[in-house]
Amino acid sequence: MTAFVSPAELAAKIKSGAKLAVPPDGSGASVGLTKFIIENGVKGLHLICAPVGGLQVDMLVGAGAVSTIETSAVSLGEAGGAPSFIRAIKSQTIRIMDATCPAMLTGLVAAQKGVPFIPMRGLIGSDILRTRPDWTVIENPYEKDDPIVAIPAIRPDVCLFHAPEADRFGNVRVGRRGELQLLAYASAMTLVTVERIVEKSLLSDEATSAGVLPSLYVSAIAELKNGAWPNALWGEYERDTAEISRYAMAACTPEGFNGYMDSFRQSAVS
Repeated sequence: MTAFVSPAELAAKIKSGAKLAVPPDGSGASVGLTKFIIENGVKGLHLICAPVGGLQVDMLVGAGAVSTIETSAVSLGEAGGAPSFIRAIKSQTIRIMDATCPAMLTGLVAAQKGVPFIPMRGLIGSDILRTRPDWTVIENPYEKDDPIVAIPAIRPDVCLFHAPEADRFGNVRVGRRGELQLLAYASAMTLVTVERIVEKSLLSDEATSAGVLPSLYVSAIAELKNGAWPNALWGEYERDTAEISRYAMAACTPEGFNGYMDSFRQSAVS
């Protein structure tokens, strides 16, 4: 049964050393809960991006909460590179498991389906195989002289995302964001922050029920207004480009990052 908890209680479920999966900025990254994760002093996270990371990932890296990141990219979009991530890579304070977008999603699909790996084309001949010894080139068992890459299943301990609404039964509206459903299917635990909790079942409307993640896959929900801000949330609010640019400028130095995060934690909804 889905638990309904406070944001602080939800964040407390994310433990040091966990494999934490998060979506891209525009697909429901729960930036607001980052405040609580950092305040809990969580360390050694293995971040899994589905398939890329953005502001939330950069904040967690800058706060020293991350030891490993598995991703195809980390970027602030129009605001440029992710400064904390870049700094950590240059100083070698985090381990990077470089990937491609298709490979990240393939690994998560393998976990969803309960299989150890899924074969994938398109990687043979690229330099990325040199950095990923866990990606194994195998022979196609059905055709001779046809090598293919086996992508191992990516099994997060927990995934976290933000959505517009959930109902009192634990169902969550994710709309067309298939990556959110994939994260929930692949992860051992699914934590969700939402703008609001409604009384009527979101599965009762045949026209929209296909965009609802059933409560069977949702471990806990917390109501957190503006939980995706300063990113956009579909159907709710637009991306705050000025605020993201302000972060990008501030985070260019560790001192600037700390100053921004002090302000962010104080202004975030508690």
